[in-house]
Amino acid sequence: MKHLEDTPWWICDDGDTNFCAYVDTDSNYFNAEPLLKHLYPNFEEMSDEEKDDVLEKVALKYQDIITGYYDELARDCFNVQEHRLEMKTECVIRSAYFRATRRYAQWITKQEGIAKESLDIKGLEFKKANFPPIFGKFFNDILERILKGAKQKEIDDLILKFREKIMSKDTDIALLGNPTSVKTLNEYMGRKPRAGEVMTEIKKGAPANVKAAIVYNDLLNFWGIKGHSPIVQGDKIKWVYLIDNPYKIDAIAFLDFDMPDKMRTFLNDYADRKKSFETILESKLENFYNDLGWTLNLNPNINKFFSF
Repeated sequence: MKHLEDTPWWICDDGDTNFCAYVDTDSNYFNAEPLLKHLYPNFEEMSDEEKDDVLEKVALKYQDIITGYYDELARDCFNVQEHRLEMKTECVIRSAYFRATRRYAQWITKQEGIAKESLDIKGLEFKKANFPPIFGKFFNDILERILKGAKQKEIDDLILKFREKIMSKDTDIALLGNPTSVKTLNEYMGRKPRAGEVMTEIKKGAPANVKAAIVYNDLLNFWGIKGHSPIVQGDKIKWVYLIDNPYKIDAIAFLDFDMPDKMRTFLNDYADRKKSFETILESKLENFYNDLGWTLNLNPNINKFFSF
């Protein structure tokens, strides 16, 4: 199990085994497998449901032990005879992934004594609003598969197939855009294009999404497209990187609910699908693989594909 930080002295002494996997504001997560194997020599032969049951049984026992200790804690530390301190077993987790504080995923199979199947995810990057849903859904799928026991080879194959899908022009380019908003558009717009020019002068320090939005409006004007909304300050947009193109622009924004046909054709021809995959998803996958103790290598036979 990967430790998020060095184990502090109050959890265990140097040289001792740390079974505390994660601590939050009001929750403690422990790796119970070594204890269960000690108490139940046939633990590995049990079904998953039986393992959940014995885990819950042990957790409830420790719950009572700790609650009983709170009587001593209340007297010695708070000088009170009556208190409301109580330890409570929250859920049985068959597997979990802890990335950092308040950033984790857990596969819950029992909660407050009731059998259930749920994936609880908190704070991971792919759940954020600025993460394209097509990438987020894929990341969620492989995370769930891994928590349920999928092997590395299966995940490798899924990543390769997904990348192939992203690289195909059959995938709508609007799905690959980075979702964001433009709150400072007017601040970075400089001199308007002169006769024979295409692009507005963009002031120094403009964020990438603002530059991309200004470029979109400039192309609408240059192409003489009417009946479609320009991007205005405060709009929610998407934006993508571009490969080499006639206008020598690096990125462009768009409104996916109001995209002119000419703009869609331009995006399909010049959107950098490879860079979208790499900048949005690849780095997250690499961190994920490293956390799992898996190795990321490049496959020399397929440009920028993964082989783990």
